[in-house]
Amino acid sequence: MSTVRPVHAIDLSKLYSEHHGWLYGWLRGKLGNRAEAADLAQDTFLRLLGKREVTPLREPRGYLATIARGLLIDRYRRQALEQAYLEALAQQAEPTSMCAETHAIIIETLLAIDRLLDRLGARTRAIFLLAQIEELSHADISRRLGVSLPTVKKHLVRAYTECLMLAAT
Repeated sequence: MSTVRPVHAIDLSKLYSEHHGWLYGWLRGKLGNRAEAADLAQDTFLRLLGKREVTPLREPRGYLATIARGLLIDRYRRQALEQAYLEALAQQAEPTSMCAETHAIIIETLLAIDRLLDRLGARTRAIFLLAQIEELSHADISRRLGVSLPTVKKHLVRAYTECLMLAAT
């Protein structure tokens, strides 16, 4: 039975010195960019430092790679979302200019919405998007998805509750 220990009980400096070079090289191979690899390697250790408790690490490189993969996925997701946003802006009839701070806030908000949609579950997400993006009525969603009207309402309540919780943070 493994024991969960506070992160500070793990010798982070030893973990860093023994595995940072390996992690940096692994990330450099994935990204092809030294600066981004260095940033993600640092972010990986920061993520570990931010954890309250950690099970003793039998395979530290595997654990670090798992954290780094999650950060890579977040990075790719952010880039795709930002690219889609920039393309949508470019298609507007009137050019829109905004300060860097406003742009960053919009991207962070879009990422939060994307994370929210990702954790809703497939049916709840589909129902929510049909209601919000396609502006379908509850009855139309029910017919399109072949589910009952109470099911549509239940899933929308779940989605709206998640949105409210996101707005409260």
